[in-house]
Amino acid sequence: MLTEFQKKLTSVAGYKDSRQKYADEVLDNPELLAELIPLCFETSDKCHPKACWVFELICIEKIDSIKEFLDFFCSNIEKLTNESAIRSISKVCFLLTVSHFKKKEIQLTENHLEQIAETCFDWLIKDTKVASKAHVMRTLYLLGHHFDWIHPELKTIITKDFPNHTPAYKAVAKEVLKKIK
Repeated sequence: MLTEFQKKLTSVAGYKDSRQKYADEVLDNPELLAELIPLCFETSDKCHPKACWVFELICIEKIDSIKEFLDFFCSNIEKLTNESAIRSISKVCFLLTVSHFKKKEIQLTENHLEQIAETCFDWLIKDTKVASKAHVMRTLYLLGHHFDWIHPELKTIITKDFPNHTPAYKAVAKEVLKKIK
């Protein structure tokens, strides 16, 4: 049986105002995070991408609100296959690495960093959409300052895939390659 919040999520539309409405509800009622985050990874539920959309906006606004859910989040990101869910969660991975390495708001464990790196590489080499790959390339670039093997691998993959991608992919690829050199 669906909870009241799950029923509300079924009406989330792709429009930012719609997604933001539910993100604000969770931000105002932090206890809803315990309900929302598992929904993001309930891949058999057709609303799980909508949960990811809302979760992304929460993380943009208040990344530290997910601290207590980091183990669950990092151990489940590999389950995602839906493009829309991956796009949102790849952005959250980027936000987490920025928070960890640059802002020092969230401390990710070695295991969290490894899980994020492995999943990001999986998404990068699979046929995912450009927006996800852009977030993933930037995330892996940051992780490459911690794991010395990442930059050479990332450079190889980007260079190999470069000719076959869109101008948007190429723009981010050039940005990342320039930083690696």
